[in-house]
Amino acid sequence: MEHLATSPHRGGLLVIQPLRRRHCAECRGGPLSLLVLEDGTPRCLDCADLGHLVFLPRGDTALTRRSRQESALSAVVVRFNRRKGRYERQGVLVEEAGLARAEEWCLADAEARRRRRQRDARRREAEDGRFAEAFAAEIRRLFPGCPPERAAATAAHASVRGSGRVGRSAAGRALSEGAVTSAVVASVRHTDTPYDQLLMSGVPRHEARRRIAAAVETVLREWREPAAEAG
Repeated sequence: MEHLATSPHRGGLLVIQPLRRRHCAECRGGPLSLLVLEDGTPRCLDCADLGHLVFLPRGDTALTRRSRQESALSAVVVRFNRRKGRYERQGVLVEEAGLARAEEWCLADAEARRRRRQRDARRREAEDGRFAEAFAAEIRRLFPGCPPERAAATAAHASVRGSGRVGRSAAGRALSEGAVTSAVVASVRHTDTPYDQLLMSGVPRHEARRRIAAAVETVLREWREPAAEAG
């Protein structure tokens, strides 16, 4: 058994996962998967009065912390890492009832986080809706001849959160004329011209844009004029 020169935990009882086959010095049981050293002598958990505890592997920091808080008796489990030359924490032994209470505590926290995520999602959805409406209104102001449904669709597409589109840029969020116009141009380019077909046929992007530039400008010129009144 490698010598425990220093305590590898912050305090409390220590249990070891041995690398070699060891037997309990008191009851002779073994080989032991977990043992306690008392004056350098290995003892099994039952002989060390820890047999009623359950093992909780490392990994969930909150559950580990709360399990120890909820347990009157607990122990840190370590194993020697030969390559690093030190003991490393593997988990804890805690009371089963304490672990159950800690799990309920963590589940309650998870439910609270879920409800918070839902509230945040609803808030972001409302914010995104208001922003898309403002973006569409700015499109209609700059291009009064643009059909309302087209302005709404263009604004919704340009302002999708996390899309990286022009509506989510700093200029787009500020509803700058350049950003709004860029969104309209992109919509016209993809919807009202053969631009996408040109790209699919292998035409380079800059050449495809050159070919459809006149068509885009025709639509923009029409939309810059107020829509004719029906009747």
